[in-house]
Amino acid sequence: MSKHAAADASDGAQRKILSAYDDPGTAEEISRRTFMANATLAIGGIVGLVLAVPIVGSLIPEGGKTQGTWSPLTADEFKSLQTATDTPVKLTFSFKAKDSYLPEQTLQQYVWGIKVDDSKFEAARPDLFKDGKSDLPYDVINMNFVIFSPICPHLGCQFLWSPDSKRFACPCHGSQFSLDGEHLAGPAPRGLDPLPLREQSGTAEVQWIRYKASVENRIVVSYT
Repeated sequence: MSKHAAADASDGAQRKILSAYDDPGTAEEISRRTFMANATLAIGGIVGLVLAVPIVGSLIPEGGKTQGTWSPLTADEFKSLQTATDTPVKLTFSFKAKDSYLPEQTLQQYVWGIKVDDSKFEAARPDLFKDGKSDLPYDVINMNFVIFSPICPHLGCQFLWSPDSKRFACPCHGSQFSLDGEHLAGPAPRGLDPLPLREQSGTAEVQWIRYKASVENRIVVSYT
């Protein structure tokens, strides 16, 4: 085969391989394609933002929109709290809760109650008071009682009272707290979290609040 024939064959093969995708098109076509690509990205971003707002909103606990509800303690449980000495009292109560996906349901929870001497408790828990006043938006001490959430401030496990050591102890990671809720040992970043207590028409009531775990400050995650 001559050199000219070989060259023609090579050019022919190249012409066969080339397709419409190899042609960049005119300047007008390039500009149109660029515009369409940018418009698609912009529309996709808007749609994503529109969808993200309700999705993120649905993940925020509904209870956080209000200051919560009060749940009554039984007369027997409040009496056991009144007669307590140097031992905490486990108090159960029921409350209604609803998240973004499930219907409202009645749940049962428990808290720990202790009888305190105001001045001694304030001295043991300076993290809860500032200039002699509660550092929380409610009274920590009410009727000479303090109510503790059963949730460990470390990672959210439920701690227990150990009669032998006379301490609250978390079975998950070993955090320990005194009867007054002072942090004594383990990885918990703060002492036990107190909950609101009040007397209403002769009935003692508590309010369930869930605080953020693993942080030094008390940040409300949700109310009931």
